[in-house]
Amino acid sequence: MFKNILLATDGSEHSNRGIEQTLKMISPYKDNAHIELVYAVDGEKSKKDVLKHGDSHTATAKRKEKFLDTIQFIEGQGVNADITILHGEPAETLIEYANNGNYDCVVIGSRGRNKLQTLILGSVSHKLVKYVKSPVIIVK
Repeated sequence: MFKNILLATDGSEHSNRGIEQTLKMISPYKDNAHIELVYAVDGEKSKKDVLKHGDSHTATAKRKEKFLDTIQFIEGQGVNADITILHGEPAETLIEYANNGNYDCVVIGSRGRNKLQTLILGSVSHKLVKYVKSPVIIVK
């Protein structure tokens, strides 16, 4: 039974499928579960957000606002949830955060890249499966 779940998200459709699947997975014991949405902002995106919003505190607040509806949706399903914003290269940042936390599992949506894209760009979900110490569920 997975009670403390790290759900890697970027607000995309792929992430939303991960959220839906996680809610289905924990539905029998949702009152005892906690989902922590984790958004890892890479350096380039972080710089653009700071320039757009004026400072890093405002940029972080705007990022959290982006996930407010998602948190409310999850909590509306009877599941405790919150959002954590991290900074750094997504795969490495998520791996370190997951391995330093006490998570029963990590859930991530798959982008569905083709073999060439995966070879050139790498895959965050593949890296998580390889290096995260707890079980990792990839949702297609």
